[in-house]
Amino acid sequence: MTKLPNPNKTYPDDNVKSIVFLKNVVTNPNIEVGEFTYFSDKEPEKFEEHVTHHYDFINDKLIIGKFCSIGENVEFIMNGANHLMKGITPYPFYIMGDEWSEHVPVIDDLPNKGNTVIENDVWIGQKVTILPGVHVENGAIIGANSVVASDVPAYSIVAGNPAKQIRKRFSNEIIEQLQSLAWWHKDVEWITNNIDYLMTGKITKEKIDELN
Repeated sequence: MTKLPNPNKTYPDDNVKSIVFLKNVVTNPNIEVGEFTYFSDKEPEKFEEHVTHHYDFINDKLIIGKFCSIGENVEFIMNGANHLMKGITPYPFYIMGDEWSEHVPVIDDLPNKGNTVIENDVWIGQKVTILPGVHVENGAIIGANSVVASDVPAYSIVAGNPAKQIRKRFSNEIIEQLQSLAWWHKDVEWITNNIDYLMTGKITKEKIDELN
């Protein structure tokens, strides 16, 4: 019987310590990761160091789906990095100590863009920075060195600073079918039987209908 990959292992390949199945190294309850999503880095076990300004009192979450590919030196900046901007100055006097520390704004005044969500089958290139509250939809690709400041539609390719859409990967009709197929939610046996097509098969409406 063929041995299938174990999503509960830290290293997909025990001989390659630069890649981890991410959900198995995350300990912060405000970071959620789906099965088979991997992170590649020099010390991938330290992924949480790449999630910055993530403070418990803000209670925002980083949510990453299944089968995502995350490259080296990616940084997720969370809502704790945002400065108060409703007044004249965004300067955070209250963190400078002494008498100024008495002037802490209430939590509702601090800017909060909500959870950062990366859906399924997303490829994030190396040295990408993702800003607070961004929602990256299924099948998107983010080019290396990009700064993602706004939401990314499903099956789009984006790049740059700020990241802009270069093109859609497929037609709207095919994207709708792929969203319905949601291959990442299939069981491992189904995925194994269809790997060759998923990687290199000709993408047609008829074939996707057949898979559905």
